[in-house]
Amino acid sequence: MATTRPFRLGALLLSGIAGAGLLTACGGDDNAGGSGGDDGGAVTIRVQGLPPGTDQAGQDQFNAKIAEFEEQNPDITIEASTNEYDPQTFSTLLAGGGVEDVIRVPLTEPQGLIQRGQVQPITQLLDEWEHADEINPQVLEPISDADGEVYGVPRSPFALGLVYNRALFEQAGLDPDAPPATWDDVRAAAQAISSATGAAGFVHESKDGTGGWQLTMMTYAHGGELERPDGDTYVADFQNDAVRDSLQLLKEMRWTDQSMGESQLLNQDDVIRQFAAGQVGMFMGTPGTYRLAKQNFGMEDTADYGVTSMPQAGGDATMSGGEIFMVPASVPEDRAAAAVKWMVFYYAEPQYDPEVAAAEAEALAQDPAAAVGVPTLPMFDEAQQQLINEAIAPFVNVELENFQPYLTGTPELELKPEPPLNAQALYQVLDPVVQAVLTDPDADIDALLASAEDEANRQLAAAR
Repeated sequence: MATTRPFRLGALLLSGIAGAGLLTACGGDDNAGGSGGDDGGAVTIRVQGLPPGTDQAGQDQFNAKIAEFEEQNPDITIEASTNEYDPQTFSTLLAGGGVEDVIRVPLTEPQGLIQRGQVQPITQLLDEWEHADEINPQVLEPISDADGEVYGVPRSPFALGLVYNRALFEQAGLDPDAPPATWDDVRAAAQAISSATGAAGFVHESKDGTGGWQLTMMTYAHGGELERPDGDTYVADFQNDAVRDSLQLLKEMRWTDQSMGESQLLNQDDVIRQFAAGQVGMFMGTPGTYRLAKQNFGMEDTADYGVTSMPQAGGDATMSGGEIFMVPASVPEDRAAAAVKWMVFYYAEPQYDPEVAAAEAEALAQDPAAAVGVPTLPMFDEAQQQLINEAIAPFVNVELENFQPYLTGTPELELKPEPPLNAQALYQVLDPVVQAVLTDPDADIDALLASAEDEANRQLAAAR
């Protein structure tokens, strides 16, 4: 897939529900589909997206918006679900009619879902919203087919960066206002933090698909890719210098520098939990991890949270992503129309309308556990985003100055989407490679990559 230039930065995440690059989740068993009706055209739709029970502020906001939507659309009833898209079970649920009418998927998934005919185009329905033609086409590209049909509504597009603990930087004699700009800088900072504080200077996730996901980030920063075009499809491309150099750097930091701590085989929650407890100096993540550290894992001094743009090693690039809301192919026309109305109301309008954004920000700010104003990438143009920023400014409760390195550095980088074909499976194949490098000082990187590439190509062929 062709890469794209980034949006202008300066956006603020209005809802506080940040896309943090979550890769996989278990679906629940409460999956009964929505229903149409004969009562004057009334329909009931089921939607994913309800925050988990640990996020009371998010749940309260979601339910309040449902009530507002139903008041505006008395013929539509919303039933919300905390279920999340799971690529391992989606096909079965779809075939059995047990999937919700609105599903939330990471940006790794739309192209595969589109190619397999498992989701339906919503272009005509989306065009009924008066601002649909103002959505940045770069946002729509990864969720469109070759004919330009759009299949989803995006929310909170993001770019990956480097999250760091400002307090540990100071303890190690480093300037938290001048975080690492290169991977050589990361290596040096990790050594300094580990030596001075005993904390892990840098941590790399390595299980539940996150090992391959984060290796892809490093590969982009080193100037490489994990898949390459092959005719009208893609094949795995693991045996290139960018991938090797990324793994070699991890191997040297882990075994030569001893700067990555002793705790390995971690997923995203593990790393953020340790970071919130002050045990990790740096890890790759989005600004949205601020909210996870504060709300899910009890980070007490959020002023210690810092984030900068992705350090580079010749690639001048970082990974982009976000949440996408889509309508399964099995949803009938009346419920599909209602589903798109809901997606526009809850996900698109708050990213465009300053009044809606301000109301949501004010409501969230009533809860001291909420995080209002976490930066992300805007879905519309810079002028519209500035109106949003001004509207929510009175309710921002995060330390915006600590996000400045990210806001300053990310516009200089090329934004690359995640691998275009079967990315989740690709990440799973790469997990054992990363795990071997982090747990075996004698790991043979070349042999590991050759074996993983063969397996990934088998899976890509099966997916086609």
